[in-house]
Amino acid sequence: MSSPPASSPPAQGARLVVIGAGAVGVTIALHLRRLGHDVTLLSSDAPGSENATSYGNAGWLSPGSVVPISMPGMWKKVPGYLLDAQGPLRLRPSSLPHIWLWLLRFVACGATRARARAIASALRPFLAGAADRHAALAAEAGVPELIQRKGLLIVYPDEAAYRADAFGWQLRRENGVRWNTLDRAALEAVCPGLSPRYGFAAQLPDGAHCADPGGYVAALATLARAQGVHFADGHVDGFVLEAGQVRGVRSSGRVVACDSIIVAAGMGARALGSMLGDSVPLVSERGYHVQVPGLAEEPPLPVMMSDLKFGITPMTGGMRAAGQVEFAPEGAPPDWRRARILLDCLRDGLPLVKIGGFSTVGHWMGNRPSTPDCLPVIGPSPSTRGVFYATGHGHLGLVSAPWTAELIGRMIGGDTVPEAAPYDPARFLRFRL
Repeated sequence: MSSPPASSPPAQGARLVVIGAGAVGVTIALHLRRLGHDVTLLSSDAPGSENATSYGNAGWLSPGSVVPISMPGMWKKVPGYLLDAQGPLRLRPSSLPHIWLWLLRFVACGATRARARAIASALRPFLAGAADRHAALAAEAGVPELIQRKGLLIVYPDEAAYRADAFGWQLRRENGVRWNTLDRAALEAVCPGLSPRYGFAAQLPDGAHCADPGGYVAALATLARAQGVHFADGHVDGFVLEAGQVRGVRSSGRVVACDSIIVAAGMGARALGSMLGDSVPLVSERGYHVQVPGLAEEPPLPVMMSDLKFGITPMTGGMRAAGQVEFAPEGAPPDWRRARILLDCLRDGLPLVKIGGFSTVGHWMGNRPSTPDCLPVIGPSPSTRGVFYATGHGHLGLVSAPWTAELIGRMIGGDTVPEAAPYDPARFLRFRL
């Protein structure tokens, strides 16, 4: 498929429709409005609602998240992921017929150190400085307390386990991440009450976290509305196209006229891309969380247990344990055993904290849109003028939202954005799930 003829950049004040009201969509809508465009944010869910993937994540704003999930040697672990229902990365056997091609490319994307380095380098701009970007947005939205800059901890059973993760830390070092190491005594001083199974840690002083992701997205939406962004409810039923140029979005029996659209609909971008003739090969990287309200004692800063692949984050609504990964067929019901595993991990990690049974805690599951090469999809449609994608961030949607918005703003304005080349939707021209 050849690329569509280049269209003229929309004039300032152009009519733009952003599809999707998660962290990425709301931040893009706010940014485009500030650039002087007439912006409508279209979504079937309210910003910050429990139905949105942004609502339930761990809240980490970590420069250290440059390390991709796919790393050298992953291919050896896939059989274990199929067989171990208790493991931190679960691959339901029933998903294989649907995602085997995606999975092969996913494993291959980080199969060598050179490939993993390229992914880390491409992820760095979203993460470096993210705490500053979010702090500025939260302050303007009137919720500065939701971005907390207390640093982040990644804990290990011992120094040998930390050293076994040397390549991951090498990737962080190569991408400007700072950290210092702590022995058990120093770790206990920084974060008392951790299980004695953890005797070593890396502390990231530049890391931060969002203490209420859903509330933060809702506050950004309120700010966007105050600055003139229009909000519309409804599902997208189709598009109005004229000679290869988008002219409107069909939604709930009406047409929202526009000059350009930005597809920031998370997993929904796959179906929307198909309507437009584009391949957006997303698979749901399912994430679960449990949240324990009303604790008198909780960690003073977020902690990631390296061996169990989950994080503990102090939130305004309680202590949240989130992380791990499940790949399952689209539309399959949640497997709440995954949340129960998180609760068990939480008890193991914080043995001195009194935590009730599963019925006493909140639990949640969301679908994180993930690409086979561990990089987001940001840029113009290969097939339709006036269409731009901003999706596929996996578990990094919240932290990546501000820089994604900056890239989209420049593209909408007609700028050449060479640093966005790794995220170009055209890289999937021949990929079909």
